[in-house]
Amino acid sequence: MSEANTKKPSRRDFNRGLMRGAGLLAIVGVTAGMGRRMRKDNTVWQLDPDKCVQCGRCATECVLNPSAVKCVHAYDICGYCDLCAGYHQPSAKVTDTAAENQLCPTAAIKRTYIEDPYYEYAIEESLCVGCGKCVKGCGAFGNGSLFLQVRHDRCVNCNDCSIARACPANAFRRVSAEQPYILKGQSGEARA
Repeated sequence: MSEANTKKPSRRDFNRGLMRGAGLLAIVGVTAGMGRRMRKDNTVWQLDPDKCVQCGRCATECVLNPSAVKCVHAYDICGYCDLCAGYHQPSAKVTDTAAENQLCPTAAIKRTYIEDPYYEYAIEESLCVGCGKCVKGCGAFGNGSLFLQVRHDRCVNCNDCSIARACPANAFRRVSAEQPYILKGQSGEARA
């Protein structure tokens, strides 16, 4: 063997190699962090209505008060019936607009007569707190035309969604900011 192959590296050479390795790791780490940040900036949190279990945590876990999660009505699915399970209490004896017969605790659902026996239901988002009571009623006894969504005109997009962490159904996920809404029954394949 030659003397060059058996010679031990000096302390200076060892430290120089160590510093180069640390510098390379730092560059890789910064690049990966920037890539992650750029990806997060192009995505937003959204609730998958097909996974949502209407637990009520959207109303209490959001950093905003009231929550950025609001009830949305899919008019093309709605039956426009008099006996709306998302509007009326399950124990309501009369199907009128009296407060004791309404399921929504904030009266965010407005009912308008169309013709016998049809009514149109509209969500007043400024009153909605995202509790999901109407969604649960509509899904249990109706056709499921009511569902919850994160409304991005209200959401502060904090990137560490407290509702997503508290969601027992893992229904929150990041979606493209260009197509931020997941429609019911489409689970993200086609978005509005």
